[in-house]
Amino acid sequence: MVKTIVAFIIVFGILVVVHEFGHFYFAKRSGILVREFSIGMGPKVFWTRKNGTLYTIRILPLGGYVRMAGAAEDEDDQLQPGTPISVMVGDSGKVTRINASDQTTLFNGIPVIVTESDLVDQLVIKGYENGDESVVKTYAVDHDATIIEKDGTEVLIAPRDVQFQSATLWHRILTNFAGPLNNFILAWLVFAIMGFAMGGVASNSNAISGVLANTPAQSAGMKSGDRIVSVNNKRTNSWTAVTSAITSDTHGDITLGIKRGQKTVKDVKITPQVKTVSGSKTRTVGIKRGIDTGFFAKLFGGFWNTTVLLFAALGHLFTHFSLNDLGGPVAIYANTATATQAGWSGILYWLGFLSLNLGIVNLLPIPALDGGKLVLNLIEAIRRKPLSQQTEGVVTIIGFGFVLFLMILVTWNDIMRYFIH
Repeated sequence: MVKTIVAFIIVFGILVVVHEFGHFYFAKRSGILVREFSIGMGPKVFWTRKNGTLYTIRILPLGGYVRMAGAAEDEDDQLQPGTPISVMVGDSGKVTRINASDQTTLFNGIPVIVTESDLVDQLVIKGYENGDESVVKTYAVDHDATIIEKDGTEVLIAPRDVQFQSATLWHRILTNFAGPLNNFILAWLVFAIMGFAMGGVASNSNAISGVLANTPAQSAGMKSGDRIVSVNNKRTNSWTAVTSAITSDTHGDITLGIKRGQKTVKDVKITPQVKTVSGSKTRTVGIKRGIDTGFFAKLFGGFWNTTVLLFAALGHLFTHFSLNDLGGPVAIYANTATATQAGWSGILYWLGFLSLNLGIVNLLPIPALDGGKLVLNLIEAIRRKPLSQQTEGVVTIIGFGFVLFLMILVTWNDIMRYFIH
């Protein structure tokens, strides 16, 4: 169990860091202020600041985020009238630090009751100093001032020129796409390493490399090198098509069209076995997939095969929706336990699979996901102007609510599927 937990944290952590670093890198290159780069969620356990960005490690090793100035997930810095704060004024006469938290004290800070503030455009704070309500004092705020927020997190303020929406449309598109892109790169790298380390990758050919003992395929007399050219008279030109056709039927015998060599073609009737894999029942016949040992197959084959598999699963999900075809953190943990049993190869494959899956899912056109943000970018390109912040906020909230609701359903279903039989 400890091994599974450690593997789960490492795999999940790598996925999050790689994904968020993509957003982080392109945001920085685009002139967008990245206020915080967080690994994990919840209270901070470690933090440091460098080049204007606060880097934090939080106590729950699940998830993470890049907080870009002015983006939907960024908090509004505007201080409401009546808010008690303290400010520190630098040698330039401008405010360099603002403390809006009651969890910490700003040494030598000037206590102020805010009457008005603008930390985006005018960069000013107006208020009563030291409780004297007879005079409203105005403080100019430095462009690079920091603010200590209510939870004690100190970040740079977010003036208009460094906010997400101030970047060009092209830079915002790159920033939104960069997270999934990094997941694709990680998946390709992992599968390439595995391909060269293992001397080849699973082939997508419809030729089998052998049969398993005591299986329907062995009973039917199938042999290594046989090509499955059809399943129930439906042509199957690839391994993906073969497995999809075999598993799509829910009961009864199936007829395989077998080509052996160049001339021999015969139909073989087989009764598949039903097995439970990852909590779901599936039909198998006991055939082994072929191995491709070519250079380009090692370099790209694993990535390509898994991509085809995931898109086939995604298509099946849209046509035959089932919660069992989805998986949240509980399912990831359960499958990590299975992967660790296969050693490093199993963990590496699982990392590559999850990274590719995360990249694809994040590009779905659902508000709150990267794909939904890219759709908004596309709408802006067509309209030649962005949607209003209010409209974009409503769309994002609806999308976030949908994703949250779906995650609750998926997590409950995973608990019932894996732990309560």
